[in-house]
Amino acid sequence: MCGRYVVARATADLVRVFDVEETAENLPGPAWNIKPTQFVPAVLESAKGQDKAVRRLEAARWSLTPSYSKELKTKFATFNARSETAAEKATFRGSVKSKRAILPADYYYEWHTEGKTKTPYAVYSPGNEILAFAGLYTWWPDKTLPEDHEDYWTLTATILTRAAVGEVSQLHDRTPVTLPPGFWDEWLDADQNGDQTLVDAAVAAATPVAEALEFHQVGPLKGDGPELVQPAES
Repeated sequence: MCGRYVVARATADLVRVFDVEETAENLPGPAWNIKPTQFVPAVLESAKGQDKAVRRLEAARWSLTPSYSKELKTKFATFNARSETAAEKATFRGSVKSKRAILPADYYYEWHTEGKTKTPYAVYSPGNEILAFAGLYTWWPDKTLPEDHEDYWTLTATILTRAAVGEVSQLHDRTPVTLPPGFWDEWLDADQNGDQTLVDAAVAAATPVAEALEFHQVGPLKGDGPELVQPAES
């Protein structure tokens, strides 16, 4: 699973890495202790009223809320979606079809549990290359507001997870779907109707990235700063 993560790069770096064409004005800055329901940068392709889809960098609330929900807060946790079943679940299947995103990250945190002891670890790619989490998104309408209100629409997103492989499976049995650069365009393609076959292809493409993930133990996750990802003192 992925319940906390880090985006340490500046917006300009994300724009360059993901070839973003349009950037939202309300993007969050770097953060080292991102929790569900906080806003995170999300890369997606959307026409958004224009003639053709363009690649955008938007601020998304990390926990997907389906558009039919009466409230922004969901009854069940939706910050992760299992890749094996996302295409069939009512909460996620519409997004699998046409609303796919990438959530950039530099690290994510995982807790290894032994008995009653939970030890936090920072997980990252070799050379600290950017992690591109396969995500899904929705635009949730707040129907208590007039449609022309600036807060009528909220962008929400989730991270797809898969069975852990490689060394990181020692920490937990699930891990985010970490897309390689060669699959970014296919995953984001707004003209492609997604289904379970596409999700499975994303998981397969992500396997080499997942198998290469590295990690080290960190201290308690308190506050928010670059010190959180530093190796714990022995």
